[in-house]
Amino acid sequence: MDISSIKIYFNTLKHVKPTQLYHQVYYRLKNRFFSKEFSMKPETVVPLKFQSGILYPNTYLGSQRFSFLNIEKSFSNIDWNFAENGKLWTYNLNYFEFLNQEKITKEQGLNLIWDYISKKEILKDGLEPYPISLRGINWVKFLAHNEIKNEEINDCLFQDYSRLSENLEYHLLANHLLENGFSLLFGAYYFKNEAFYSKAKQIIVGELNEQILNDGAHYELSPMYHQIILHRVLDCINLVGENSWKRNELLSLLMTKAEKMLGFLEEISFKNGEIPKLNDAANGIAPNTKELKHFAESLGIKASKIELSDSGYRKFEINKLEILMDVGQIAPTYQPGHSHADSLQFLMSYNDQPIIVDTGISTYEKNERRQLERSTASHNTVTINDLNSSEVWGGFRVARRAKVTIQKESANSIEASHNGYAKQAIVHKRTFSKIENYFEVIEEIISDTNIEAKGHLHFHPDVEIEISGNKIFLNNYLQIEFLENFKFEIQDYKFAERFNKLIAAKKLVYSFTNNAEISIKPLSTY
Repeated sequence: MDISSIKIYFNTLKHVKPTQLYHQVYYRLKNRFFSKEFSMKPETVVPLKFQSGILYPNTYLGSQRFSFLNIEKSFSNIDWNFAENGKLWTYNLNYFEFLNQEKITKEQGLNLIWDYISKKEILKDGLEPYPISLRGINWVKFLAHNEIKNEEINDCLFQDYSRLSENLEYHLLANHLLENGFSLLFGAYYFKNEAFYSKAKQIIVGELNEQILNDGAHYELSPMYHQIILHRVLDCINLVGENSWKRNELLSLLMTKAEKMLGFLEEISFKNGEIPKLNDAANGIAPNTKELKHFAESLGIKASKIELSDSGYRKFEINKLEILMDVGQIAPTYQPGHSHADSLQFLMSYNDQPIIVDTGISTYEKNERRQLERSTASHNTVTINDLNSSEVWGGFRVARRAKVTIQKESANSIEASHNGYAKQAIVHKRTFSKIENYFEVIEEIISDTNIEAKGHLHFHPDVEIEISGNKIFLNNYLQIEFLENFKFEIQDYKFAERFNKLIAAKKLVYSFTNNAEISIKPLSTY
């Protein structure tokens, strides 16, 4: 290993919690040298009640045909370990969300469960804690909804929960551990199991209090994962509210967190209901904001009124313009797997149409595309010497990180800087301002020498661009103006509309030395 690799590992691992390192080593040794058979049977199975919740999109298409992440696969004999479409596709196959999709019969669902049980001895990815967690919840929901009572199915489910209980993802923490806790809660209620409940309660209380920030944001700062976790919190409220066992112990906490999370989601979403695709976020993965609000209302939950703060996200509204700005940190420090090198970027919509966008994500595979989609140049911010502001690597890792400092903030302006280029003795400072009917961005590169920087603005594929001098017109109703004659060019890029779905689009790259000033405003003729 060369010195640069050692530095990358050091700058990554120095942020990791000791418990993560301990459990990483512990689980590897335990599972390698002390593998355990989980063959126990449950003492009790309780018929549970649920209000109808959110149904998943149709991913099981019948006749052993599945579609996940916009990739379809037909099996003559289902291979639950099928890996040719990547690990995330395999995970989705093992989640069993299709048991609770819009179109599936009881018979179809049972056939899939029986097929899975028949191949349990050869499962690989499906026996990992995260897919066990999601599959457990989906099996419990399906079995309860269809009033299915089968000893062999219950034995299989109980053994899964026993395996999960002894392999909780303390080496990863973050949303993975929280999902473990949520699922154990379902298992605890279904089997009336005190051991499962004790672990579930400890995880849920501890992790929700840490992971949900003061402004209601989930601390991984991905609006998509925020939606996923909010859905799970609502599922748990549905579970404990409709079933009397242990009802009073978690309900108050869950409802309080749901209200704050819903408030954040309403604040962060654009007026058309779409979430900003910040960090790891994509369409078609999580329930949308409308579905979550409807589900929450059915459970008697209303959004808290919140003000964006700890998340680092800020929002301006200027008539039909909506601007979302990111002045937050790489987070959480010990597990930034879903973070991007996007410090001080912004997104913009106009009249409910996306204009300046995040390039999105199309893959979780550890490849060049994943690295590109996490890079600074793929976000609406500034690069220097074509470097990343934070050192993203390995698909889900971050070594050296930019630290953002908010210097001034008011209702109409926010001034912030980051030190992501400190190694080059450079600070990038940005001021976002809301001025009457337009939005202004002032760039400042703080250095002892003249520094040429590149700014990047990514346009939605539907945006048409026309250039006239130092002005750029978008769809004939918005104008971007550089207050000095900077060198700029229009380049092609690939916009990730969804996983595995890329669309050709245009981006603007502008070069400047030390300072730049940009205004964006609607045309008065529109």
